[in-house]
Amino acid sequence: GYYERNNHCVILLFSFVVHQNAPIGCVLKPLQLPMNSAAHFTGVSPTKDDVEWEMRPGGMLVQRREAGDDDYVDGQMINISVAHGSSHHEVFLPAQSTFWDVKEMLAHETGLKPEQQRLLFKGKEKENEEYLHMEGVKDKSKLLLLEDAASKESYLEEVRKHNEMLKAFEAVAAVRSEVDKLCERVSALEVAVDGGTMVSDKEFVVSTELLMRQLLKLDGIKAEGEAKLQRKAEVRRVQNAVDTLDSLKARNSKPFSNIGKSVL
Repeated sequence: GYYERNNHCVILLFSFVVHQNAPIGCVLKPLQLPMNSAAHFTGVSPTKDDVEWEMRPGGMLVQRREAGDDDYVDGQMINISVAHGSSHHEVFLPAQSTFWDVKEMLAHETGLKPEQQRLLFKGKEKENEEYLHMEGVKDKSKLLLLEDAASKESYLEEVRKHNEMLKAFEAVAAVRSEVDKLCERVSALEVAVDGGTMVSDKEFVVSTELLMRQLLKLDGIKAEGEAKLQRKAEVRRVQNAVDTLDSLKARNSKPFSNIGKSVL
């Protein structure tokens, strides 16, 4: 066999070893030759650039590779520079990482989620699953980071919905606080009516009006999800309180019947 290097042909000699009493066959074994032997067969003097060979498990003869070779990436760590607007970020990671790995590391530096990032190398956008070393990214290489417009819009929409929900929670909580006070007022009126005390009709009218104001506030709150359920619960509380006031007002007009009921 032979291989070519620098337009010269170097012959590899193999010896055939046949084991006695073994089935017919042969084992291919490289014959170790001194450097001047190669010169004898090729007429080319060996140089420091001549390739060294090694035998891999299974009998395969391959070129020996050193850790300093340019294309050697197994376990190698590289430092790449990423430009993002007016900022620059340094990322130190294994050469066999993917562009998604780079995005995950940049997320801590930029605050952008990996889904919001676009990475360009030599003017071409790279896919998440592509490997750095296979795309030619080496130590000291430079990448460009852009923010994905669609992802940014989606993110802003999520933020908007979240803020609206928080606003709805706060609005419902404010109404709940007022309804709690009004419900205490209704309870006090109920105790008075049940005890036979004559209560001014104005108390029922004012209390009902205050409750209806809170009901209008609840109707004006835009809510979704849990906030919507909380708003619905407060609406039900207000309606129940108004119904109680109507019942108390009717009973208040007949105080003696109330006393009789309390005695019974």
